[in-house]
Amino acid sequence: MDASAEGLKIFSTAQMEGPAAAAHAAAKRWQVLSILAVCIVLTMTTWFSATAVVPQLMETWQLSSSLAAWLTIGVQVGFVIGAVGSSVIGLSDVMPAKTLMICGSLGAAIANLGMLFVDAALPGIGLRMLTGVFLALVYPPSLKFIATWFLRGRGVALGVLVGAVTLGSASPHLVNAIGGLNWQIVIIATSAATAAGALLLVLYVNEGPYPFPRAPFNPGRVKQVFFNRGIVLASIGYFGHMWELYAMWAWFLTFARMALELQQIGSPAMASYLTFAVIAVGAIGCVAGGILGDRIGRTLTTSLMMGLSGGCALLAGFVFDGPAWLFILVGLVWGFSVVADSAQFSTIVTELGDPMYVGTALTIQLGIGFMLTVVTIWLLPLAAATLSSWQWVFLILLPGPAIGIAAMLLLRRLPEAAGIAMGSR
Repeated sequence: MDASAEGLKIFSTAQMEGPAAAAHAAAKRWQVLSILAVCIVLTMTTWFSATAVVPQLMETWQLSSSLAAWLTIGVQVGFVIGAVGSSVIGLSDVMPAKTLMICGSLGAAIANLGMLFVDAALPGIGLRMLTGVFLALVYPPSLKFIATWFLRGRGVALGVLVGAVTLGSASPHLVNAIGGLNWQIVIIATSAATAAGALLLVLYVNEGPYPFPRAPFNPGRVKQVFFNRGIVLASIGYFGHMWELYAMWAWFLTFARMALELQQIGSPAMASYLTFAVIAVGAIGCVAGGILGDRIGRTLTTSLMMGLSGGCALLAGFVFDGPAWLFILVGLVWGFSVVADSAQFSTIVTELGDPMYVGTALTIQLGIGFMLTVVTIWLLPLAAATLSSWQWVFLILLPGPAIGIAAMLLLRRLPEAAGIAMGSR
């Protein structure tokens, strides 16, 4: 009997022992999910810690726009290196997810704190890359880890975790708005939060009753992921989603500052508050996407959300110069929808993938997806410089949702889709 079957037997035994035992098991999984979500919120604050203070670092370190962009791109590149490297050796399927997450959190906290001790772009970018490498040991394993607690409701569970990633990514903007121009406060606060996340993992989080079986080290099995057409199509959908997501997150602060200045509204702090709100509302979107994914199907939910976010990318240029309420509304709807579908692509992998290599499949999906984000994060400021304005640059993101929608609607028609969301596709 494999580990998953053994876990199901344990859960069934709890149900037979009485309603109290079953209720306790159900309550336990939500408790673990809540604690793990808090850990992820705390840990992922280091992702955008430098992005949130780019204007200050540009002045302090005398950075060009290109070098400033690499403070964000560096994390993406590091994440890709960490994800691809761990995929090749099957790290997520060989080592316990909890161990990986603890090591990754502590490493990210130390690398992020190192920003206080450098005063130039190149070492700063190197530290951002190292932060990304360590965060690759936190995010993908957390998705596999929480799946060990959920068979039903898995879409909501993973949605909560990606919502936590979203909230953690937004929080540096809030710290920056409160802390003013003192960028060191942002770095110290996010490093402390990440270390606290590691401590919570050590003390309160353990694997659930539906563990995935441990896989032997076998790099050759990586290629098998690409022969599962359900996972391939889900991954193509995810790649389209990622083409849009992180570029929007990374550059919305710059976009908002220019829009609010053009409309002669507020202060630089207001742009940071708005950016926090636009990114953070995505946490609600992730939970809503999880609920919809479990109820009406993941392929339909992801298609709807990509259509909505793509529409906002199209509208952003038209509302750039006011009225302010419409600009803010489009921003909030965009922030809600642009990440609401994210967890559903990963959930599909846990449902259609080989149980022994789910961790590797998830890491490959995320690794390639984050590789694409490097392109759009780098491309947008170049387009803005060419056009002498940020007004229309987000149109570059539209092919992503379009390709993603096509992939998910095709997956919806395949026989494999019957295994998604307990048959809801």
